[in-house]
Amino acid sequence: MIKIQSVFSGFSVKNIDEAKQFYGDILGFQFEDQVGGTSMLLPSGNRAWMYQKKDHEPATYTMLDLVVDDIDEAYTELTTKGVVFEKYPGSPQDDKGIMRGKSHNMGPNIAWFKDPSGNILAIVEL
Repeated sequence: MIKIQSVFSGFSVKNIDEAKQFYGDILGFQFEDQVGGTSMLLPSGNRAWMYQKKDHEPATYTMLDLVVDDIDEAYTELTTKGVVFEKYPGSPQDDKGIMRGKSHNMGPNIAWFKDPSGNILAIVEL
């Protein structure tokens, strides 16, 4: 059987400098620039590879989930930094755009937003 040493995921952005500013200044991630892109250091100790793609098309799914202790606190902090949360018609979200799954026995509390390249991210309170 193949011996896997580690695992990381990657995603594209339309502008690497704009993305690094968002992921660094807004979300607090650190980076290690390398040829062809940058390695984004995640709080878990893992990494995600971010690279600029000329014909980038945004992910149509949640490509990065950020686990937080308090979703309302995280929501407030992110909105003060200019993050706009998504509202999906027909989804049981409150007026902030937070789906309160915990109180409805429907999974975690979760709210979605986009990076400058249109990729979908979420804050999640387990």
